Amino acid sequence: MVALTDRPQKRLTIETASIAENTTTIRSLDWDRDRFDIEFGLQNGTTYNSFIIQGEKTALVDTSHRKFEQLYLDTLKGQIDPATIDYIVISHTEPDHSALVKDVLELAPHAVVVGAKIAVQFLQNLIHKPFESQLVKNGDTLDLGQGHILEFVSAPNLHWPDTIFTYDHKTSVLYTCDAFGMHYCSDRTYDENLSDIEADFRFYYECLMAPNARSVVNAMKRMAKLPEINLIATGHGPLLWHNLEELTGRYDRWSKEKTKAEKTVAVFYTSDYGYSDRLSQAISHGITKTGIAVEMMDLRASDPQEVRELVEMASALIIGATPQSGDVGKEAEAALSTILVAANDKQAIGLFESGGGDDLSIYPLRNQFQELGLKEAFPAILIKEAPTEATYQVCEEAGTDMGQLLGLKDAIKQMKSLDNDLDRALGRLSGGLYIITAQKGSLKSAMLASWVTQASFKPLGITIAVAKDRAIESLMHVGDTFVLNILSEDNYQGLMRHFLKRFGPGADRFEGVKTQTAANGSPILTDALAYLECEVASRMELSDHWLVYSTIDTGRVSNVDALTAVHHRKVGNHY
Repeated sequence: MVALTDRPQKRLTIETASIAENTTTIRSLDWDRDRFDIEFGLQNGTTYNSFIIQGEKTALVDTSHRKFEQLYLDTLKGQIDPATIDYIVISHTEPDHSALVKDVLELAPHAVVVGAKIAVQFLQNLIHKPFESQLVKNGDTLDLGQGHILEFVSAPNLHWPDTIFTYDHKTSVLYTCDAFGMHYCSDRTYDENLSDIEADFRFYYECLMAPNARSVVNAMKRMAKLPEINLIATGHGPLLWHNLEELTGRYDRWSKEKTKAEKTVAVFYTSDYGYSDRLSQAISHGITKTGIAVEMMDLRASDPQEVRELVEMASALIIGATPQSGDVGKEAEAALSTILVAANDKQAIGLFESGGGDDLSIYPLRNQFQELGLKEAFPAILIKEAPTEATYQVCEEAGTDMGQLLGLKDAIKQMKSLDNDLDRALGRLSGGLYIITAQKGSLKSAMLASWVTQASFKPLGITIAVAKDRAIESLMHVGDTFVLNILSEDNYQGLMRHFLKRFGPGADRFEGVKTQTAANGSPILTDALAYLECEVASRMELSDHWLVYSTIDTGRVSNVDALTAVHHRKVGNHY
């Protein structure tokens, strides 16, 4: 069944499907959403998945986004009488999954809300109306009758601190909310075509799960103790059935690789306060791009012993401004005191405002850390209004700066590890000099490149090796467009010097540079010898680079008699 709203410019539809015995999904399809929480772009929309399990008693697992309010409630009424709902299982309280809990409770006033302790506390603050609740922890069960015994799996920080998974012993379905999901909108209920979804699956993992890799590993250890899992019912995107083993295997492999990193950054934030959680996710994503591990901790639900242990093992600390007042403020103040006592002068520090309206000033806090000898990895990030795309770009690039700072000694060591003869021989590989420029919405970036080559005739295509920690990498995912500016041998020096500069987080890389706008929206450098407009078709992951294959849409040459600038190296252990 598909129901269409009267706003075709923003297509919102509902799909229902039977996915197992006595089990129905209500999938809210947001076809045209091109941003999610601002911090990362979407190419293929997203979905919000909800589930009905009917035994002798009825359970509703998660709801939907507020924008689907009438569509979702009408569809729910078409499937069951909401008054017969006995339990509402809250996988976590992020608004895109729990926004309609209050509305459902009005239709099912006797329903019991089931969730982790912190999830129920969050809901009490959101709903401001009494409701019956049942707190569950790892291993607890709930019997719906007819064999539908729900077992709960604790999965904190995936990607909210209150996350639980739910396993139905009758159908072998595991409900995981954000984990194993992706922002991919399709009328296909299941993961039928792996090649269609794997780029979005990986992108989603890198943005939301990679900063919590240790939590992923722990959750998967708990999953391994469950009986066979036949279907993973995710909160976003298609449900995993056809490629369940392959995709869960990737999660396991990616997460274990990230936890092997020699250095870890501790990121402290306050959930459900201002923009703290989203800003911390953006910073963490920037850090993980450099190969440095991240461990996130919510100061709203932190244990003093765990705070101290995390600070002591971390190479650097990121702290979001906490509220000054209220119970949360008191808890956060105690946690900050613990952090200050456990910190040491070999660590780096980064601070950001949360924009919650009651932020503790980060300047006295910065002074305290500086007095302890900690090095500031990036300027404090100030939030004076609702964050924009540019704000989250600043956060991601600040995180990358911190990761690069922590990895500097290892990078130098790696450069010195090559055999001298091999190093010099590899350095004899030459390439041209190019500037890659890209724009997506209000975000712009650029990068000097030399590892570029033509890769195909039909279609015309090129490959570019892009280091994982480059800022422009976030704008070069499948479906993204960019311009390859080819430099001339007789005037490349100025552009090369400009784009070789180290830019601060969010800095305008095009300031003082003459540009024009390409048909695909990206900047063309006016002084370039030639340019090609490209679209990313696929990416292959290497150890420290992405090999980006792109097709060419159009191109022009400004001087047919000029030659391309050539980049000659003497050694092969750096650019």
